[in-house]
Amino acid sequence: MWLPSRIVFFRHVHTRWSGCACHLDQEPVVGIYATSLSMRRRALAVLGSLLLLALAGMLACAAIGSVALPLAGMPGALLELLHDTPRSLNATLLLLRLGRGASAFVTGASLALAGVMMQALLRNPLADPYILGISGGAAAGALATMLLASAVWAVELGAFAGALVISLLLYLLARRDLKAGAAQEGGSALLLLTGVILSSGCMALVTLMLALAPESQLRGMVFWMIGDLGAATPSARAWLLLAAASILALRLARPINIMALHADTALTLGVQVGALRRNLFVLCSVLTASAVASAGSIGFVGLIVPHACRFALGPDHRLLLPAATLAGGLFLLIADTLARTLAAPQQLPVGVITAFVGVPVFLLQLHRARRAR
Repeated sequence: MWLPSRIVFFRHVHTRWSGCACHLDQEPVVGIYATSLSMRRRALAVLGSLLLLALAGMLACAAIGSVALPLAGMPGALLELLHDTPRSLNATLLLLRLGRGASAFVTGASLALAGVMMQALLRNPLADPYILGISGGAAAGALATMLLASAVWAVELGAFAGALVISLLLYLLARRDLKAGAAQEGGSALLLLTGVILSSGCMALVTLMLALAPESQLRGMVFWMIGDLGAATPSARAWLLLAAASILALRLARPINIMALHADTALTLGVQVGALRRNLFVLCSVLTASAVASAGSIGFVGLIVPHACRFALGPDHRLLLPAATLAGGLFLLIADTLARTLAAPQQLPVGVITAFVGVPVFLLQLHRARRAR
């Protein structure tokens, strides 16, 4: 898009009037390119560091547990997995933990990416992926499936279908609000209100099902609602959806920056605000549905990770989107490792760990924001 680059260029041009003559003092174009190059180097350094931390976290996740996996035995166990012959105890442990770690990473990455886009859609830093009721639809679908069937794949399918049904219903009810300009607060407020009402209806269904469920199924239902990766399995669907959403989100990064900085004039600057808001809504809905279907309603990942990344790296979505994706995956990977080791051999719901970490971190961020004012 040529217009934003031209805007950046003219910011470096200062007009000075002297009598009837007009003089232009233009900064060297070399400075602009140098700044762009330094920003790219910074972005590569940040993303490379996060990627290395994610790989280190995956190795730590595989090594730590109620039964320790020594690092010396990890190469041999990995070779057994590559040859599809996991015979030793080390290979079995590595297979189980890497599968669960991969599920934790893709779930956290999806929630964090959806959180960044939801905050951009609603122009509200307190928004998270669950605020429009998508997790309520997933919970209703998952619990209904648990009452009818016990297979893990059936529960995931029910949760994914429930989330998509609520997303479609929300889109049909609030499509005019999605078309509203980013600066029109009424559009975001009505969209948010519609989502809250739908979420309340879904929670009523969830409460009804919990009241009618047999006691033998209540524990599994409660664990799923809190957020649990104990029964999660590696899913190619989740990785494909995350990869596709990440690519599309990066293509939207520049228009999101313009909409965030120039909400009143984004349309005149060449941004199709209505189409951008619809695309953000669809991507958030699909990512949230995928994450909740895999691991239940894990809280705070889509709220505190975008905040922390924005505080550390700035508001530029070209860096914020991929950085939050990697940081969200790493955060949930660490939280899940703690959930299965703190009270070993008993496993805690990972949503409890994210809440214990998320509440004080978010309160600290609010305190810093108040002091900055």
